[in-house]
Amino acid sequence: MKTAISVIICTHNPRRDYIERVLTALKSQTLSMEQWELLLIDNASQELLSTEIDLSWHQNGHHVREEQLGLTPARLRGIKEATSETLVFVDDDNVLAPNYLEEALKISQNWPMLGAWGGQIMPEFEEEPPSWTKPYWWLLAIREFDRDLWSNLADQYQTTPCGAGLCLRKVVAEKYAELVYAQPERAGMDRKGKLLTCAGDMDMAFVACDLNLGTGQFTALKLTHLMPPNRLQEDYLLKLREGESYSTILLKFFRGKIPPKKPWFIELLRYSRRWLMEPRKRRFYDATERGITLAKAEIYRNLESKC
Repeated sequence: MKTAISVIICTHNPRRDYIERVLTALKSQTLSMEQWELLLIDNASQELLSTEIDLSWHQNGHHVREEQLGLTPARLRGIKEATSETLVFVDDDNVLAPNYLEEALKISQNWPMLGAWGGQIMPEFEEEPPSWTKPYWWLLAIREFDRDLWSNLADQYQTTPCGAGLCLRKVVAEKYAELVYAQPERAGMDRKGKLLTCAGDMDMAFVACDLNLGTGQFTALKLTHLMPPNRLQEDYLLKLREGESYSTILLKFFRGKIPPKKPWFIELLRYSRRWLMEPRKRRFYDATERGITLAKAEIYRNLESKC
């Protein structure tokens, strides 16, 4: 019997207590196991996860080893191995609500015009986060909303799902894989080791619009994002902000938008505004500008090499 959903977990040296909670939540899904398969993509972990993590509880559970380090190679391997028409990407710190897969399948069946969709992502902090961090929680892929949103227009960030719990039609995933194989530089938008770039999930979702499908976010889909204390530290959030701005500029470039060079008076105005900011806001502003500058330099070098 062919399964309706392929759950793909891409992981590199996962925290054992986190991955156990992720798998426990999957064991409790209301969607019968006959209807979905589980692919645990071991992305070059130091220890073979197939020797440490038991998937025998799932009749369609499979370990897959991907030696090329990076989230993009891991996702591509998952796409290649998946046999279902709907793919659900689950991070190794995502605890799905018990009805997540059932609701994902309903959306797949009831919303044929959508190619990519996701849901709400609630945090579970190991330690109470400092209040100053709240304006930056969006960097941690936390999404809470009270109504369903969808669109068939590209670049609609309000309806674009995050990588956590991302649901994709296989036709979209395969088209995305084609794009990456043809243009390997796109992999630079995803995390690799300690680099905190993070636009690969948006790249996948936007491909849905390229195929005349849409993107959506649904209140019925809920997951818990486990948060260790280090993710609430300023240094980590600054690196995340820099990686986010870098990869967002690259994503726009790959989708045909060349970032403009700012005239000198705009730079002067920006420099003046920066000094009026309070210190922490200025540090995040600087992190944003570092990411943008790095991405622009890379893009201009790329364009010059082709002249």
